[in-house]
Amino acid sequence: MATIVLNVQDETLITQIKKACMLLKGVVSVKVEKSSSTKTKTKELDITKTASFKEAMDDVKQGRITQYDSTNDLFQKLGITL
Repeated sequence: MATIVLNVQDETLITQIKKACMLLKGVVSVKVEKSSSTKTKTKELDITKTASFKEAMDDVKQGRITQYDSTNDLFQKLGITL
């Protein structure tokens, strides 16, 4: 028996990929193993520690933000007509 390993980046697709693999002639089982690095990454991700978040918070502190009353108001200011 041979083994094929698929690395799937988007875990939301795993169920569909499993079903598709089972449709292939000769496939007798499909096993999913999540890598330990994937589990660790999701637990360790703290958005408040990212450079982008810090830049955004600096923009707020410096007053470099624009507020709109509604999406329609935003579209009007951008010249987008619906």
